[in-house]
Amino acid sequence: MTKLKQEPFTERLYKSVEPVWKHTHLHPFVQGIKDGSLPKERFAYYMKQDYVYLKDYAKLFAFGAIKAKDAETMTWFSSLLHETLNTEMDLHRAYCSDIGIQSEELEEEKATPINLAYTRYMLNASQHGTLAELISCLLPCMWSYHEIGSALKREAGSLEDHPYAQWIEMYASEEFGGLAQWLINKLNRLAEGMTEQELTVLEEHFLTTSRFEFMFWDMVYYGHEWPV
Repeated sequence: MTKLKQEPFTERLYKSVEPVWKHTHLHPFVQGIKDGSLPKERFAYYMKQDYVYLKDYAKLFAFGAIKAKDAETMTWFSSLLHETLNTEMDLHRAYCSDIGIQSEELEEEKATPINLAYTRYMLNASQHGTLAELISCLLPCMWSYHEIGSALKREAGSLEDHPYAQWIEMYASEEFGGLAQWLINKLNRLAEGMTEQELTVLEEHFLTTSRFEFMFWDMVYYGHEWPV
């Protein structure tokens, strides 16, 4: 009797968040990046808040290197840390410089309530949970950004003279997609042999951080700050 091949665990995760990711892709902020209609002040606000977010997000890769049990995994998480602190954050610094936001202003930016809740959720789960829990928390950001970047590159037409071409190109790039794919593959390997209870924990982290991703886009579009 032929044994049915079990689908990778991340396929299950993807299916569980499809409705959330669909809303994210259709969000007016994302659509505004696609057609270039997003007001520059909204994009500037996003860049500043995302810069704050990335400083905490990068710490997750440091935790990954600490929790890794082999040199290859340690090397990959170190590479992800380097890529985030340099390539991705360099893009933020360059964009902000172009629109008159100095590096000092970026460093002084304070996290909004949603930004703070999102990063603290991930950091808490990463500190107290397993390596698989850490990856299930940080993966929605990287995976969904590559999906968004790839979709916008397909749908936007010519990116010549497009105000957000560099942003789209970076997240649509094979290099960025390769980093996300490594995390996907790693999580699938870690999930092998886990109990249903353990897998459910990972799925809940993945769903929660996917929801936070949508809330982040909503926050930067509508300017949600502290109420008082």
